[in-house]
Amino acid sequence: MALSPDHLVYAAPVLDDAVDSLAERLGIRPSAGGKHPSGTHNALLALGNSCYLEVISPDPSQFNQEAESALAFGLDWLKVPRLVTWAVLAPSLEEVASASQAAGYDPGGILEGGRVRPDGVALRWRTTKRPETREGWPPPGDGIVPFLIEWGEDTPHPASTSAQGVRLLELSLIHPRPAEVQPMLSALHIDILVTAGPAPAIRARLETPLGIVTLE
Repeated sequence: MALSPDHLVYAAPVLDDAVDSLAERLGIRPSAGGKHPSGTHNALLALGNSCYLEVISPDPSQFNQEAESALAFGLDWLKVPRLVTWAVLAPSLEEVASASQAAGYDPGGILEGGRVRPDGVALRWRTTKRPETREGWPPPGDGIVPFLIEWGEDTPHPASTSAQGVRLLELSLIHPRPAEVQPMLSALHIDILVTAGPAPAIRARLETPLGIVTLE
């Protein structure tokens, strides 16, 4: 069974600046998401019934210069906002991860996650995560290969509660060495063909109130 996109991760140095820019480009302003205990905060924009855009940045209110662990998605040294990776929805995280391992790609260990929305609703999820240090981003696949996510039973999916009005039409994956990353995607039952390009990139073709926009 092919896995479908759950969300696209758009990382940015400053959340408010990224939200302002996206609102101008897309015609819809991403809604406030909340804070992660790991030191980040986010804003969200639905891309359809079961997919959304996560805009994520370092949270200045949680800044800790002595922190030993890196922020997610290479945010410690990110200079320009961009799509850095994406997630696919796994109906059973253990089963999908085990099948992927058997097919030759290890999506990583399973981590518990959660945050509280501004309205007080608690969200819970589990994801796979490859080992990551300050020098360890991007992971194998350079962000082109997604991580897996499984939402808690009582957790409303963000696509149903985030700002509406934008739809994902097409997701394109680019890499300078497609033959290296295509088997990783195949192991996850993702049927997107990676095209060759000078640098790893994720491109999302979006239908917006302002017309068709390509985000990358």
